[in-house]
Amino acid sequence: MHYRPLGNSDLQVSEISLGSWLTYSGGVERQQAEACVHQAFDVGINFIDTANVYGRGAAEQFLGEVLRGRDRSSYVLATKVFFPMSDTDRGLSAAQIRKQLDASLQRLQTDYVDLYQCHRYDVNTPLEETMMALTEAVRQGKTRYIGFSEWSSAQIKAALALPEVAQFVSSQPQYSMLWRQPEAEVFPLCAAHGIGQIVWSPLAQGVLTGKYQPGQPPPADSRAANEKMNAFLGDELRSDRVLSAVQQLKPIAAELGLSMAQLALAWVLRDRRVSSAIIGASRPEQIVDNAAASGVVLSEDVLQRIEDVLSPVAA
Repeated sequence: MHYRPLGNSDLQVSEISLGSWLTYSGGVERQQAEACVHQAFDVGINFIDTANVYGRGAAEQFLGEVLRGRDRSSYVLATKVFFPMSDTDRGLSAAQIRKQLDASLQRLQTDYVDLYQCHRYDVNTPLEETMMALTEAVRQGKTRYIGFSEWSSAQIKAALALPEVAQFVSSQPQYSMLWRQPEAEVFPLCAAHGIGQIVWSPLAQGVLTGKYQPGQPPPADSRAANEKMNAFLGDELRSDRVLSAVQQLKPIAAELGLSMAQLALAWVLRDRRVSSAIIGASRPEQIVDNAAASGVVLSEDVLQRIEDVLSPVAA
């Protein structure tokens, strides 16, 4: 496993990180979920990402139990705040940040998280209030650093312009061979201000593994066939046009001796602005396969071949 700095922080994070969005909030059976976490550490993954809203606290609760007893300094733990936790609890007000961070720490059974992230931008709360509350959390030692997920360049600039507040060190956008939108504005802006990228859905919800065939129903054991985990696998990703293009990547991966997942992850990690790619695994063997993408270097010729195949369908 290779490691990269997370923005301007002193955190060194594994190039492949373990997420818990759709998997460890109820989509995967408990014994399998535990096996995945243990396997992640065995292959050198040191970065675990979660959020309070995943299973309305279930993912954090699970991780708190599984990580209990493990040396706290041996891994980097990140969680998030914004989405509703009840009919009245949501957003990035100072009161909510204080309440939700304390609740997350309790579920995670830790005194601090390494990274506390704004899961989205809150248009209903003054940005100054949000940033001061996050700064307070850093000063209190409840989080070492702060980050955000899916903020626009204008929102990022507004936060960077505020005086005497903690500075963001991470951005968590969706990014893959099929979804490249952050490259236009978010990546360069963040790079100029020491903010690293922790990208989610680098396998496009499993589409880039090549498991989904055009014109055929999804495999019974796949995410697309699981009602608990397929909500974000949209019609466009499952279109025959996209699936047919993805199938054309298989010879490229085979020539390199890579799995399709490894090819997709290596493509994301080709960009040094990406600190880590978050994977979601329901089986330990998936983690072993995904982790092997760390350190893989794709030649310019290979990158061009990928571009030739995917440019007509990539967003």
